[in-house]
Order: sequence, then structure tokens, then C-alpha cells
Amino acid sequence: MQIEIYNMIPIEDKLSITLEAVCDSFSSLLWDIEYYACGVFEVYIAASTKNIEIFRTGRIVGRDDDKEHYGLIESVQLETDAEDGDYLIVSGRFLMCLLERRIICPTFNFTKKVSYAQIVNNVVYYNACRTGARKIPGLSIGDSSGSCWKQDTKLQISYDNLMKWVYTICEKIGGTANIRLAKTTDEQYEMLLELSEGTDRSILQDDNPHIVFSDGYNNLLSFSYSTDSSVQRNYAYILGKGEGEERKRTTYCDGDEPEHLDRYEVYVDAKDMADEEQEDGETKPIPNDEYINLLQEKGKESMVQPLVVSESQIAVQSTQFQYNRDYFVGDFVTVEHRRFGLRQNKIQLIGMIESFDQNGRNLTPTFKEV
Repeated sequence: MQIEIYNMIPIEDKLSITLEAVCDSFSSLLWDIEYYACGVFEVYIAASTKNIEIFRTGRIVGRDDDKEHYGLIESVQLETDAEDGDYLIVSGRFLMCLLERRIICPTFNFTKKVSYAQIVNNVVYYNACRTGARKIPGLSIGDSSGSCWKQDTKLQISYDNLMKWVYTICEKIGGTANIRLAKTTDEQYEMLLELSEGTDRSILQDDNPHIVFSDGYNNLLSFSYSTDSSVQRNYAYILGKGEGEERKRTTYCDGDEPEHLDRYEVYVDAKDMADEEQEDGETKPIPNDEYINLLQEKGKESMVQPLVVSESQIAVQSTQFQYNRDYFVGDFVTVEHRRFGLRQNKIQLIGMIESFDQNGRNLTPTFKEV
């Protein structure tokens, strides 16, 4: 496995991305892919004049065996030590972090039902891909796949951080977003925003081969499990525009209304949600029923399921399942610990820390029930 370093040179509102160097000698590499958040990376490498020249902030780091994830160098730290030698610690986040540099502006109203893919792509396009000072050079809208992105909804967004809002939508519907490099010519690349969805590989389905991590199969090396019901929120009171008793309001819950000890309430202040929209250059009020639907979508975002997190270390050299071939971050799998009688028939792999050092390669996944 080799590390690839790309140089980014803005040329007006476009971007020139070229492969500058390839590195196969490093002390350690941490490659943390997350499904509902922006992933991170860290390279620990011997310091030299050449490496200091290569590893600069603002450059892109990739791997020759991973063409889906690319990191943006955000920090370079030089450590000198008479005994252990001189090292560079190069770290950053994956390219989705570029969206963090934009705020959603102005207000976007989707009062007619459209797909989540269309909403996210439109909001990203208008805030980061159009011409002008707000354009992120070289960024284009790519493909969308997965049934979750085809769901229709109505919603309103204004002045949220673009990256955080995209991941809020991802967690809400069960999808993910990623920006990768795509080659356009022999030496040039562009950045593509793509929306996708994980695959069900658990024992509860028969369309795909089952992926089971178990101490009984010797592919589960360590296992931790925790659950927390205190974070749960399943019934929302949402208040929008207006003052006092005149405020527009509604409630939201998913399915049947929870009762008694099963009811966990939350208040959602949506006073900033506009009850007017621009149409053909005119300001018109949003019909009350459509505004209530928008408030309910806001309440839907505040729903929180009981927290169940499972962290494990799995066998890298397992002959049964290979990461990024048989299963991927975002997939649903089955995890069991027979000795303690714990079995999670369908649990989502939401993160994978892949680390390389002198001891070899390690995989540390994070699972979450959804």
C-alpha cells in the first residue's frame, strides 16, 4: 500500500489537482472512515527536507488501494528527538470537510415534496458549486444511489453549517455523503460529491451473503457493548413563527404516540423557520398546512433513539470476510458474543479505523443499532 500526495492549485473558479508524489515508507498510518461524520487520517513519517516539502497543508492525501476516500492535510507537526529521531505528524480530515467552510444561505424552502437526494444536491450546488466567491473550485455534483435518498420530503433550511447539515440528513435517513477525486484527463482530477447507502448483509436477509462477526468464528478479537436510554427522545413539541399563544405549533412522533414511561419529550424552537417564501420574485406566505409539515420535519430531526454502541477489534487476516471487498462502512452485519449470550442480528458498521504500523495492520470497527 502506498500513500499518494496531490497538489491543489486554484485557477480562478476552477481547480488544478495533480499527483505530486508517492510514498511507501512511513512509520504509521491511521485511516478512519466514518459513515455519519467526516473521517480523519494521520500519517507518522520520518522528517526530512523532502518530506517537509511534500506534506504541506492544503494538499490531498490518498491511497493507491482506496479510490473512494481522500484526505485534506490540515495540520503538519515536526517533532525532533535525539533518541527516537525526527518525525512529521501529518493529519487532517477527508474532503467532506470542505463543505464545513460554507453556511447555507439564504433560506431554502422545499414546500413541495422532492427527494432527499435532490434537496442535498441543490443546497450543496447553490452554496458551493456555482460561480462566484462562494464556489469551491473543482467541486461537482456526482451520482446518488440507494433507496433512502429517493424518499420524498418537505423541509426548510437556513444558515446551518453545510457539512454538519448534510450529515444530519444522512443520519436521519440512513445514507452517507462522500467527496472523492475523479480523473478527468491523464493528469487532472475533479472532486465529486456522491450520495450512497449501505448494504444489508445481516442474517435477517437473504439477498446478500451473510457477514457475521463472532467469537465462535474466531474473527472477533475483542468486544465492548453499551446501551443508554437516557438520551432517547420520541415526542416533539415544535413551535414556529409568532409570539406567545399566536405561535404556530405542532407535534411529531414516529408511529404511534408513546405513552407513560415510554414517552420522552423534547421542545424544538423553530422560530427562525420563515413562514414566507419567494416565488416569481414575490414574497408570498406559505400555506398553513405546508408550514406545519415543515415544522414536523424539523421535529423529526430531533428524534433520538436509545444509544447502543458496540466497539470491537476484528481479525484482519480472516479468510471469511475481507474489509472493502466483502463488506464496507455503512453495511448492516451481524455481531455476536456467544460466551455472554449477546447477539445483534442487524447492526450497522458506522466507522472503521484502519491502522498500519511496525506490527502490521489492524481494523477497529464501530457498530451502532439503528
